[in-house]
Amino acid sequence: MRIILTLLRKDFANFFRDRAAVSLTFLVPVALIYIFGQVFGLNRKDTGPTGVRLAVVNQSDNPAAQKLVDALKAEKSFRVLTNRVNPDKSERPLREEDLRPMIRNREFRFALVIPADVIASKGIGLHLKILSDPRNEIETQTVNGLLQKAIFSNVPQLLGQSLQAGAKKYLGGERLEQFNGAVAAAVTKAFGGDLDETKQALASGDFGLGAVADAATPGAAATPTDFFSRIVKIESEQVVGKDVKSPEATRVVGGWAMMFLLFALSASAAAFFDEKKAGLFQRLLSAPVRRSHILWSRFLYGVLLGLVQLTALFFAGRLLYGIDVLGNFGSLLVICTAAAAACTAFGMLLASIAPTAAAANGLATFLVLTMSATGGAWFPVSFMPEFMQTIARFTLVYWSMEGFSQVLWAGQSFLQILPTVGILLGIAAGVMAVAVWRFNRGPLFD
Repeated sequence: MRIILTLLRKDFANFFRDRAAVSLTFLVPVALIYIFGQVFGLNRKDTGPTGVRLAVVNQSDNPAAQKLVDALKAEKSFRVLTNRVNPDKSERPLREEDLRPMIRNREFRFALVIPADVIASKGIGLHLKILSDPRNEIETQTVNGLLQKAIFSNVPQLLGQSLQAGAKKYLGGERLEQFNGAVAAAVTKAFGGDLDETKQALASGDFGLGAVADAATPGAAATPTDFFSRIVKIESEQVVGKDVKSPEATRVVGGWAMMFLLFALSASAAAFFDEKKAGLFQRLLSAPVRRSHILWSRFLYGVLLGLVQLTALFFAGRLLYGIDVLGNFGSLLVICTAAAAACTAFGMLLASIAPTAAAANGLATFLVLTMSATGGAWFPVSFMPEFMQTIARFTLVYWSMEGFSQVLWAGQSFLQILPTVGILLGIAAGVMAVAVWRFNRGPLFD
């Protein structure tokens, strides 16, 4: 038994000396559990998306329309925009004609228009308009649900006013006033209250529909929400991505491609340790070769390998799911090249700071999985808390996903994707500068 315990202590000692094994066993699972917990709202009062930019144009002078705007501003899921900043830094209210160009420029992805005829002039009902860039289906469905909840739950007065307007058309003003008086008298007789206040409430459209909306029972055969959906006309317009072939696959293939590329290039960079162990660097450095030559040749190899892999994966998506790769192939190659450069620089940095190949692989697994989770490769960035959304914007996965979406989903031109390309190349340059500094001063080639 003593021998077994001694061997057991030896195994634990070896395990805890291997930092890569310890990180894969404890650090990676804990980090992913935390990220998934934040996405699915564990121990969070506000589940669902947060900080989604929603532009609102209110063309109506109806007080209940402003109440809807205020309700949306109070919704934690939204960051409501009602003004536009001019080039001279002055502000003016948003207009409907501003929305489509701003959505195409990716300033926001959702907009609500409350038209002047929000209360239908013919018949009974409400009229609203939603504009969107649904590049993420989960986020889009959730946002549409939150908008409908705000409409149905927070603005019942609009529905009441719509009913009053329709009744006035068919009954006439005098008969409608008589009808409201009779209903108010019956209500106050049965339930109490002030007759004039009840009559005024009916005339303003307050029929108690808010309580009816709150009482909606999920799964019932006919809920109040079903009734509301029949009299509320929500006009939906997809501004970007209307002509995309296979939209579901187009939305997700970029995230898969980035995760596999990061793993491939990290493994390629870790091959430095095998070459060091084999004595290859000593033989190369004995020739007229400098460390920088070896480093940059490896970098160019990684970029070319990454470009080939990304291109192959996108063409596989075209073959399997019908993704339109050839429609904007030149811009796609530019984004793929910039993404491959950033991923290669990331792999080179890992190889320069890790003491062993096992440590490099362990660190790579941790960083690749966390960057994929927070950068939008697995689920919408908006489903995470706002501080994690800020962190996501510092990852190369986030900007690679942005670039793929700009090309494959929005069909943007080369000039339009240049800012994203510049950010990816900036990441590559900054990370590579650190890697070069470490390689030139570290023991990797010794």
